[in-house]
Amino acid sequence: MAPVSRVGPRRGVTTLLALLLALVAAAAGAVAMPEQPDEVRWLCRPDLPADPCRGDLGTTVYGAGQPPEVVRPAAAERAVDCFYVYPTVSTELAYSASREITPPLQFIAEQQAQRFSEVCDVYAPVYRQRTLLALRSPGSPEQARAAAELAFADVARAWEQYLANDNRGRGIVLIGHSQGTRMLRQLIRERIEPDPAVNARLVSAVLAGGNVVVPRGADVGGDFRTVPLCRERAQTHCVLAWSIFGAEPPADARYGTTPTTPEATPRPYGPGYEVACVNPAAPGSTEQVPLHTLLRTGAAPQALNVVLPTPATPWLRPAQRYRGQCAHIGTAHVLLAEPEPGAPPLPPVPDPGWGLHVVDLTLPLGDAVATVAAQIGAYQRR
Repeated sequence: MAPVSRVGPRRGVTTLLALLLALVAAAAGAVAMPEQPDEVRWLCRPDLPADPCRGDLGTTVYGAGQPPEVVRPAAAERAVDCFYVYPTVSTELAYSASREITPPLQFIAEQQAQRFSEVCDVYAPVYRQRTLLALRSPGSPEQARAAAELAFADVARAWEQYLANDNRGRGIVLIGHSQGTRMLRQLIRERIEPDPAVNARLVSAVLAGGNVVVPRGADVGGDFRTVPLCRERAQTHCVLAWSIFGAEPPADARYGTTPTTPEATPRPYGPGYEVACVNPAAPGSTEQVPLHTLLRTGAAPQALNVVLPTPATPWLRPAQRYRGQCAHIGTAHVLLAEPEPGAPPLPPVPDPGWGLHVVDLTLPLGDAVATVAAQIGAYQRR
């Protein structure tokens, strides 16, 4: 498959919509859960009978010139919780999504959050996010701001219910991607940092593809007052944040570049700030290191540019491997991914300004889970 060429924003988002529709096709037959009587609706939580954030984690590992090996993670005590907020995946024909549990929500939870169930109990609220249609037709700034407020209200309500009814003093890992990361940035600023008791229970935050902002050259400030970037694998109460590109980002890239204007929700911006990059495979390092890619069987995002086998296990690690390092390139600060020998180059999807946004969590998923496991271990030993 040839790399995707640079296109205008409307056509580019149409391409992204087509990609995500293709990604969720495998889940087309899923049945929505019945409505819950209260205002909070859960996509994932440990007591749900059908939970896309839990499942068989058996993995077939492929290597060049080697027979495939099946690996099954050992059962472990899950002593902390993960609070996951999914990215923009709703294909509903509206500006803001409903609270219906649709196949795209179930699919993305399986691909992004299910692996974390190896180390934590996963809670994931349904929220009325801005849809893919809203990306294509963004509307007025006022409409975008109102939609962001609606989405955050759902996430914040679920968070408060989780704290009141489910947390029981356990440590918490936040996990988000894209719009989900934007929701969690606001949650940390407005609901977690102002509450010392809850802030103390924050094990870490995995905030991929959502432009976490820090003062240039600093680890704390910008988005957060008390939660710094992670600089060691077992560091706790810190943030892992990155946006992946396979080539130099353009000056107007959507992710990774220094913000010059505020979002629908306020954030720091201007030349004194930069977008954070912490490599989940090697927090604190700028060296190029191998990335541990994990994929749901049958789900090969267009950005990976590969045809994958179909093993008997629900998960696979492809033979095609990549290496990543955080790098400053012009005004951008991104996780730059390069193929190892035998792996194809990574084309941007839907255009160079998005980079490899679709696989921000997928490409280093194994690393993110391993780092969170180390952080949980350190938190328990405190």
